[in-house]
Amino acid sequence: MTRFLLTATALSALLTAMPAAAQEMRIGLQDDADILDPDQSRTFVGRIVYAGLCDKLVDLDGEANIIPMLATDWAYSDDGLELVMNLRDGVVFHDGTAFDAEAVVANITRSMTLEESRRKSELSSVASIAATGPMQVTFTLTAPDASLVAQLSDRAGMMISPTAAEEAGADFGQNPVCSGPFRFVERIQQDRIVLEKFEDYYDADRINIDRVTYLPIPDTTVRLANLRSGELDMIERLAAPDVASVSQDSGLTMQETVGLGYMAIYLNIGNGERSETPMGQDPRVRQAFSMAIDRDALNQVVFEGTAVAGNQPFPPTSPWFNTDLPVPARDVEGARALLAEAGIDRMPVEIQHANNPVVTQMMQVVQAMVAEAGFDVTLRATEFATLLSEQTAGNFQLSRSDWSGRPDPDGNLHQFVTCEGGINDPRYCNPEVDRLLNEARASTDTEVRKAAYDAAGVILNQDLPVIYLGHQTYIFALDDSVQGFQALPDGMIRLQDVTIAE
Repeated sequence: MTRFLLTATALSALLTAMPAAAQEMRIGLQDDADILDPDQSRTFVGRIVYAGLCDKLVDLDGEANIIPMLATDWAYSDDGLELVMNLRDGVVFHDGTAFDAEAVVANITRSMTLEESRRKSELSSVASIAATGPMQVTFTLTAPDASLVAQLSDRAGMMISPTAAEEAGADFGQNPVCSGPFRFVERIQQDRIVLEKFEDYYDADRINIDRVTYLPIPDTTVRLANLRSGELDMIERLAAPDVASVSQDSGLTMQETVGLGYMAIYLNIGNGERSETPMGQDPRVRQAFSMAIDRDALNQVVFEGTAVAGNQPFPPTSPWFNTDLPVPARDVEGARALLAEAGIDRMPVEIQHANNPVVTQMMQVVQAMVAEAGFDVTLRATEFATLLSEQTAGNFQLSRSDWSGRPDPDGNLHQFVTCEGGINDPRYCNPEVDRLLNEARASTDTEVRKAAYDAAGVILNQDLPVIYLGHQTYIFALDDSVQGFQALPDGMIRLQDVTIAE
């Protein structure tokens, strides 16, 4: 706790030194971001920072519809094998490099070819991209891809300066240069990320904040205390138990939105030596673990009814949810029977999870639930960016993590469970799942896509490389001086039209 109070003191001194008219917005984040390179990063809070730093080709509106951003319009060819995008004129990157068709080609090429890029699977349908005019690009596809434009509404579509990217290579994230409303100033790991208004932003009239500082504060109690004391202007992911007190606080306001993603446990199936356990090698053991969890109870105990129980990458309210696989009731006897069938009486299991109170409580409840079925769980708490690194390296048995979700169903599934998926940390590989998910990508027919997702879901429900627990609501708390903020389903913090009253 002391570290955050010291941070607040330092920020107060910083504010005193700033011009009187300057407005700084201070935002408390649940975690620290990982590397600030759109091609390499994967954290939810990193995307929150990008909302101020890096504009994308397209964006989302309040209904999760795709809308223009750096691309003004787009169209597929009749055969679905070409996507033509026209680009916004008059945009420059933070280093003065012009945004044009060649810049987009450089960005997409980097996303597809950089060794460290996590965007490769998101763009796997792209055979090539070419500048077909000064402000027009054409994607040539290997097969029709209904998900591609939606992919470009997130990190695959974030535009970085080609000049800076070429100079920095894989180290670009140390000093990111984009074209968003704010430019990068400094970062101190586990302490703060500071951006300041970019005066040459094409839509600068909508930006009223001069400086934005993001502070990672995993402890939900400390995060809310800093908001109430005035050290913060906004916090994301307010803990459910705090909703009632915030709603009664005349100095605070609150906004919430149901997210597009899910909460889950990832299981190490084939990522190194730590997969060589009954949990990693026998789907019956994974099924038993899942059967021992009461998802409705998790929602009530941990989230006080603000979340939605789930067992798929799509919530039960989604048209993509497979109703033939309803959220299961807890079945301890069934779980014990499956373990016995696998020749196991009791089994030790280690689960890593983020070191914030909400996730910790959730995993303690899971720990108690599965113990009744024969699982002796050890919990290992770690900082979130470290957790993701451990997942990538295969240094985990089970890992509890969230996915913030995407507007197209492909974004919640393909890159996690296909053999070459960019975020397939379990290293799960089933050629039939690949075939079905690639078929879903290639069709623009909703019924065809739904049938493919349903069929893949049946296989994944048996193999269980990912155990889905539910779907959370993003709850934001703000000082009442903050006006103009709108919570959107992707959980991002967009600062266009946001003001802070004097």
